[in-house]
Amino acid sequence: MMRAFFLFFIAALFFAFNVSAQAKPGGIAASMARGQIIYKSVCLACHMANGMGVPRLNPPLANTSYVSGDKGALIKIVLNGFNQDVKINGQSYSNTMTPHSDLTDRQIADVLTYVRKSFGNKASSVSVAEVKRVRGG
Repeated sequence: MMRAFFLFFIAALFFAFNVSAQAKPGGIAASMARGQIIYKSVCLACHMANGMGVPRLNPPLANTSYVSGDKGALIKIVLNGFNQDVKINGQSYSNTMTPHSDLTDRQIADVLTYVRKSFGNKASSVSVAEVKRVRGG
């Protein structure tokens, strides 16, 4: 009886710890996991599963200065959309990106962290505070 109670107690602690760890907003791994979900539902159709985009329409997110460069500029693109012809890695892209200002600051930080750390990118994370600052200013 005591052994069963002990095993139940350990299992309950393990469950509680895992639930609270998954619910925590902080941490790169949690941000990446949330960002991947957002990427799949919002970005994948245009930028593809591998982040390589669609030639001459939707630019790649892999190995570009747009992704690995100025975070503020990248946040503005997500918030305001993008409607310019742009040349990336010798290829021209001209499709309009719609604004995603409907996403929360957390969602934008998570998806941009995911993109900046995926597809061969090794850029720093994007914080909620950075998104808030750009959205507010």
